Amino acid sequence: AGVPAAAPAPPPARHVFSDPAEVEALRRNLLAWYDRCKRDLPWRALAATEPDADRRGYAVWVSEIMLQQTQVATVIDYYNRWMQKWPTLQALAQASLEEVNELWAGLGYYSRGKRLQEAARKVVSELAGRMPRTAEDLQKLLPGVGRYTAGAIASISYGQATGVVDGNVIRVLCRLRCIGADSSSPAVIDQLWDMANVLVDSSRPGDFNQALMELGATVCVPKAPLCGECPVKQHCQAWRRKLFGKPPPVPDVEDCAVGDCPLCPPATEPWDSSLGVTNFPRKAAKKPPRAMRTATCVLERRGCHGAPEYLIVQRPSSGLLAGLWEFPSLPLAQDLQEKKEREELADHLQAWMGQPVAAKGLQFIGEVIHIFSHIHQTYVVYSLNLDGDVTLDPALSPSRWVTEDEFHASAVSTAMKKV
Repeated sequence: AGVPAAAPAPPPARHVFSDPAEVEALRRNLLAWYDRCKRDLPWRALAATEPDADRRGYAVWVSEIMLQQTQVATVIDYYNRWMQKWPTLQALAQASLEEVNELWAGLGYYSRGKRLQEAARKVVSELAGRMPRTAEDLQKLLPGVGRYTAGAIASISYGQATGVVDGNVIRVLCRLRCIGADSSSPAVIDQLWDMANVLVDSSRPGDFNQALMELGATVCVPKAPLCGECPVKQHCQAWRRKLFGKPPPVPDVEDCAVGDCPLCPPATEPWDSSLGVTNFPRKAAKKPPRAMRTATCVLERRGCHGAPEYLIVQRPSSGLLAGLWEFPSLPLAQDLQEKKEREELADHLQAWMGQPVAAKGLQFIGEVIHIFSHIHQTYVVYSLNLDGDVTLDPALSPSRWVTEDEFHASAVSTAMKKV
């Protein structure tokens, strides 16, 4: 028989919370700070006051999905409008995807709204409208709910003593315990989840998790952390190291009494005293966004009341900006001459409208740059005035004529509003 695989060595004590008295003190200090300083946010009010458990879970769930990749200040307004329009899972399950996209327009990462609505339908049709009550079931049963969102809903809405790890928590924990290995690596993420589950306060798990995230969002921020205001600085290895200078030098070892520690900064990038606490967390270098060029044509006609109308078409139902509306657009090769760009766009419009379009009739308006998380997109904008009506081939993609006001009320991306 084969030799049993050795269990991975436990992480060095410096990188974990092994003293129960310290854990107790950290919980106490953090929760007392949270009670004094927490921001007043609409989803927190709902989580604290809503007696119906399913509504409570739904209210927290909507906020968590909106807050993925999006700043709190931006989310508040969208959240209030959403909860006013669809206060329950049942109301959301009856909405159309078009309505969801219209309300979501401008929040970005549009598949989030779509998945939220699909999952609400599933809760209503397959789970009799009852939200799962544990992190395990939430993750297993709800599409689009991952480990973090499940932990947040379960702890905040249902009092389950389970930790959460998001970007803010990663930063706080890496600093508290001088974890300098790549914080996006699966091994480090697993370590941080274990730590979050050890730290979570079993009597107030939702408040504790929110306090940890609040600390990362308001005090333990990425660039210039406010260490003087931190309620848990006495538990923070990075702060102590900054205060008391380098630990005594050990041959070939940066931080630990263990050579090759998997959680210390790599030997090639040791502690930089000018960075202090912001030595942590470390991330692998980000891939630069890829550059893309797209020709976009704003087709304009006089509407029946004399006001101009513009043609918008719907994007495919999967991929970037799925299901949103835009002006007719065509991806371009990077190094085309302007004349060639014009001709390609004219051909594209011609195929689509079934009537000749002269390339020189397209008026060049300018360029718009929009940065998606992984794409540096340049829209080359043209306009074309049409006389008379145009019949569009319905087989190609849904399209409609809209006034300027209707355009702004439609499910269109921020990039198209710039265009």
